[in-house]
Amino acid sequence: MDRCRAISLSAARVIVTRPERDALRWVDDLRRLGFAADALPLIEIAALPDPAPLRQAWEELHSYAALMFVSGHAVDGFFASNAARALQWRENIATDSVANRLRFLAPGPGTVTALLDAGVGAAQIDAPAADASQFDSEALWAVVGRQAWQGRRVLIVRGQGAAGSEATPGRDWLARQFTAAGARVDMVAVYRRLAPVLTAPQLQLMRTASRDGSVWLFSSSESVAHLPPHDWSGSRAIATHPRIAKAVRAAGWGVVAESRPTLSDIVASIESMQP
Repeated sequence: MDRCRAISLSAARVIVTRPERDALRWVDDLRRLGFAADALPLIEIAALPDPAPLRQAWEELHSYAALMFVSGHAVDGFFASNAARALQWRENIATDSVANRLRFLAPGPGTVTALLDAGVGAAQIDAPAADASQFDSEALWAVVGRQAWQGRRVLIVRGQGAAGSEATPGRDWLARQFTAAGARVDMVAVYRRLAPVLTAPQLQLMRTASRDGSVWLFSSSESVAHLPPHDWSGSRAIATHPRIAKAVRAAGWGVVAESRPTLSDIVASIESMQP
């Protein structure tokens, strides 16, 4: 049975909390399948005030064995930060052995798609299989952990939190695995993650959707933390990773389901919540 079949428009509304660009794409996909869906972005993606570390990363690109991107936003931000060098790199892939052997690491299919859109060849990308049970740092390490990393450099391309922190449990765990395997790990931020300033209509949507049976979709623990204080005991949510589900439950949500972050799995999880 096709999990992405169209369903009744009377089903519960879905609230998508991803950053705006991603949220709007998910809303479009869900609406095409017959869901009532609305975007309520709980993370704002913003430019970094100091681009110097990114310029340095491009200068040293030839010295890296692998670039690990934490998300599609990281891919977009990295390649957009130096369009001229990115174009030169793409042109050199066919003839430059250094450019050709650079590996691009992705934790899931969304990041893989962004890499392909940026011009990276599929043969240069390492990522969990499309049918993997989870898409995260642990799943990626299961794919690349047996490669020879001793003495090699790895660059982790990521976002930066609102307070300037880049720490996230999964990425820090992955960095420790590379270091233990003998690699030298560097990190560079390509964007900032900020708490959004919710408008009056968005706050009204939040209050209404907290009590009308809407199903909220969370893909980041940080987005949960950006919600204003509220009674969530009567609210329902789907989280795309166990760590995110833990954060949602800790915030007091009444019903929390876990799902892989693919459209078909999200649809199946939403449908399982219907009466």
